[in-house]
Amino acid sequence: MATGFKKFRQRFGISAPKVAVRTHVPWYLRWLLLAVLLAFSVALAAWMYDAGRRFAGFDRSEVQDELVNLRSELDSTRGELSKLRAIANAAESKMSIERTAQTKLAQQIRLLEQDNARLREDLAIFESMISADSGGAQALSIQRLKVEPDGLPGEYRFKMLLLTGNRRDRGDFQGRLELLVGVQQEGRNAIIVVPDRAAVDAPAFKLAFRNFYRVEGTFRVDPKAKVGTVQVRIFETGAAQAKATQSVTLGS
Repeated sequence: MATGFKKFRQRFGISAPKVAVRTHVPWYLRWLLLAVLLAFSVALAAWMYDAGRRFAGFDRSEVQDELVNLRSELDSTRGELSKLRAIANAAESKMSIERTAQTKLAQQIRLLEQDNARLREDLAIFESMISADSGGAQALSIQRLKVEPDGLPGEYRFKMLLLTGNRRDRGDFQGRLELLVGVQQEGRNAIIVVPDRAAVDAPAFKLAFRNFYRVEGTFRVDPKAKVGTVQVRIFETGAAQAKATQSVTLGS
């Protein structure tokens, strides 16, 4: 009996265990409250950060305005650059046209110089013909003989002017041209006849003219051979002896 009373006092007496009464809060309200507190904290932190930057002299709005101004200036600069490029292209195109015109003008000048030289040659020819007529000369002569290397190795170009006296009573001069080319190769000297005997009747070396005739042609030798002298011989048809000869030394 005493033991039961003692247990009753321990449960409902002064020494009985304390009971706490708490109000039940739903879980979604707890999460909502936590989200509000988190948002408030973030906003407060942002405000403090922005206030700190303004206090330190940094203003976002001013920076944005400056950025807008810089972008506007960049667009304006790009526009000016495009205009300058267009002007430069136009100037370059104009310069190209002028260079083309200068090139054409230089070509025309060269052609005129060649024509002028040809006219001087023609004048000298007619003067020679007049002099020959006044003296009654009938001889064939070789004038302005030139021999020089051409574009390809071993190829040479020759030029000359053939003159005769008054042949009105004798008709056209009929004949052929022959070259004796002196070459040196591997320490030995040799003479090459152009054209060779097999092509002695080659059309390029036949002659038919009345008073004067310009001759121009090419011949080839071994590229390793060195041409020293070239002798030109003019034969009249049916004659065994040359009517006119002239020699030229290359490099002289």
